[in-house]
Amino acid sequence: MRDLVIKRTFEERLIAIMRGMEEDKILPLAEALYNGGFRMIEVTFNLKDPDNYSATGRAISALARRFGEDMLAGAGTVVNPELVDIACDAGALYIVSPNINIDVIKRTRELDLVSVPGAFTPSECMIAHEAGADFIKLFPAGEIGPGYLKSIKAPLSHLHFVVTGGINEKNIPDFLKAGAAGFGVGGNIVNKDWIDAGEFGKITDLAKKYVQAAKG
Repeated sequence: MRDLVIKRTFEERLIAIMRGMEEDKILPLAEALYNGGFRMIEVTFNLKDPDNYSATGRAISALARRFGEDMLAGAGTVVNPELVDIACDAGALYIVSPNINIDVIKRTRELDLVSVPGAFTPSECMIAHEAGADFIKLFPAGEIGPGYLKSIKAPLSHLHFVVTGGINEKNIPDFLKAGAAGFGVGGNIVNKDWIDAGEFGKITDLAKKYVQAAKG
């Protein structure tokens, strides 16, 4: 499945990020995103609430059962090897972190999952790459803009970046030109007001705009 996740990332470029979502909203939201063209989805752990880690596992499992290979499920905010194990047992196919933790990267690769650790500086990017990362999550990308990515890609052209944080359908084209391989999209598309109101059609319509932008 590693090859499928890597191929899907390069082809589809978009990963929707579910953060702090109520369990009963997860599948309707995923359906809305899928209908809009998203084919990858990440469910994040809440580090403030370790007792709720099992809920994240259940969400990942529900997504994996519902969509299988049609929409690949991953885990986010994975900051230690124990969370890698929980995510893997739940059916996550890729592991996303906000930081670099060598043990997390190694455990991810041991389990034959795709590793996407967060990094910011060129040194951090190379540390993650040399530890076995498949993609580098450049975060927060929206705050610094595509010019920063372009500057990093100049000497580090062999690295593949998934840019996250402040990504929207308007700045995706500029990040593509700067060399982004993919995009992590959270609150700008996972609109909690729309979700609470049951207006999932609005999410589908917006998702289509993201998909069109990501096609370049």
